[in-house]
Amino acid sequence: MGNREDLMAGAKQCLIEKGYGRTTARDIATASGVSLAAIGYHFGSKEALLNAALIEATGEWGLMLGAVVARANEASEDPEERFVAVWDGVRESIAEHRGLWASQFEAMVQVERTPELREAMAGIQKEGRLGLAALFQGRPEVPDTEEELARGTFYQALLVGLAGQWLAAPGLAPGGRELLRGLELVGGSVLKPKPAPDRHGFGTGSVDPEWHGPAA
Repeated sequence: MGNREDLMAGAKQCLIEKGYGRTTARDIATASGVSLAAIGYHFGSKEALLNAALIEATGEWGLMLGAVVARANEASEDPEERFVAVWDGVRESIAEHRGLWASQFEAMVQVERTPELREAMAGIQKEGRLGLAALFQGRPEVPDTEEELARGTFYQALLVGLAGQWLAAPGLAPGGRELLRGLELVGGSVLKPKPAPDRHGFGTGSVDPEWHGPAA
């Protein structure tokens, strides 16, 4: 690898081992085996390097998440069981990559005082949401539509919320079964039953006879 790649690898190692806020330029130089001056030459600043490393490391974690989803999809044809398996796998992956998630939350705190970091994180929000929408549907990609962005936003909120709960209290972080139960309860109390279609496929305004009320 060249100096730039070595610096990225060293920065990712420091993010995992020391965290976003505690990592110094000297830490990165030592971990990467590259001079301090090389950080400024290749990235401009330690902060720019850490931001790039955090984004790249998060993308690499996303590939691991894709494998979790693929295994769950292969394990069962039942959508509820797949949901449970996926989120159990997500929780395990968060535990395995605790350092990365801790650094992400540290970076979020720094956003208010670091315009460069705010810009970097904002720049990947939309792409991340569409990526999650595709990932959880088992598709290579999805179109940039309001529906897919809404789907991705939901998954993003669930993912970040689960990570935050696990970091705060690992023993209390919910598993897939608990998340499914919560989804059933919230969906049952918020979503209205859709009218049953008539023989032409249009809503009649009557309630679908197969609907038995909110899930208990």
